[in-house]
Amino acid sequence: MKSKTEFKYEALLDADDIQNVLKAISKGLGKGKLEFSDDKEGELQLDPKGLLRLKVTASDDEDSQQFEVKVRWEKRPKRLNKTAPTIT
Repeated sequence: MKSKTEFKYEALLDADDIQNVLKAISKGLGKGKLEFSDDKEGELQLDPKGLLRLKVTASDDEDSQQFEVKVRWEKRPKRLNKTAPTIT
């Protein structure tokens, strides 16, 4: 399969199927490797390492409810000082 830089998927699924997708993502995070593919050509592999930024949002309006989970990380994390500054 050829490599892709973006993966998008949308479907109507029941709660059990969505739970299985979330479990697969959780398992991949634990391994440090997420592999996304679909019936089309190509796949996308992500390698989450180090500190990951997590963003969770939820909303409830008159016609629908939703939640989103977003996880982000830097491929090459910035180096930060590991010592506290001296302040007098």
